[in-house]
Amino acid sequence: MTLIFGVVKIVNFAQGEFVMIGMYISFFLAARFGIDPLLSLFVSMPALFVVGVLVQHFLIRRVLALGDMPQIFLTFALSLLLVNVALLLFTADYRTVETPYSEVAIHLGAIYVPLAKLIAFGVAMALSGTLWVFLHSTDLGKAMRAAAQNRDVAMLMGINPDRVFAVAVGVALALAGAAGSLLMPFYPAYPMVGQVFVLMAFVAVVLGTLGNVTGALIASLMMGIAESLGIQFVGSDSGLIVVFLMLLLTLALRPSGLFGGWLR
Repeated sequence: MTLIFGVVKIVNFAQGEFVMIGMYISFFLAARFGIDPLLSLFVSMPALFVVGVLVQHFLIRRVLALGDMPQIFLTFALSLLLVNVALLLFTADYRTVETPYSEVAIHLGAIYVPLAKLIAFGVAMALSGTLWVFLHSTDLGKAMRAAAQNRDVAMLMGINPDRVFAVAVGVALALAGAAGSLLMPFYPAYPMVGQVFVLMAFVAVVLGTLGNVTGALIASLMMGIAESLGIQFVGSDSGLIVVFLMLLLTLALRPSGLFGGWLR
């Protein structure tokens, strides 16, 4: 989400629905072909990358010059469309995937760490590191950062903004597809599951400063720790309260976010 905002300057309210699509891809691959959700990453990520390029070319590109409201309406309408299409095709039933490691937990003293979540965390960190290397070490990644800072100057330097924007949206949706695949071993898929995650994603993006990829990653880790500590020491229903309290304090004391600056 922060990658799309940082490069294309549009808030994607449908990002959670692409996580949902990634979950359904992994579910059907597991149900029909017995493919482990971790292996389905190699299907969900390329598929969502292509979808992202098409969404950018046929939808987002046409509203970039129209201001904030048409952009908001577009992505919000896309979110509603995807949810209702999923309801039509898959019904509202919860669908799960059982893997050999779904119920396995690693014991670290008095702490129990579910193996599926630990694997998801490790792969997510690897993908985040890969994204950072891509943005800082490749010509295309540097072009994205240049377009994020000043589109007009980037065009004068020979950068094609349409190509850069298409790749940025494609990469962002590919990561959403990866998230869906990583969630399937321990989280059910259903049409409105994306709305659960998109709210937390918005909080992370705001805390980490809009457009700052590294800031969003650090803010996400801070949110996870704060939520877990709230559940542990306050109560089972207090995790989200602690997270949103962090958001309110940040907006009150540092409205630009914890990590100000451009895409990094």
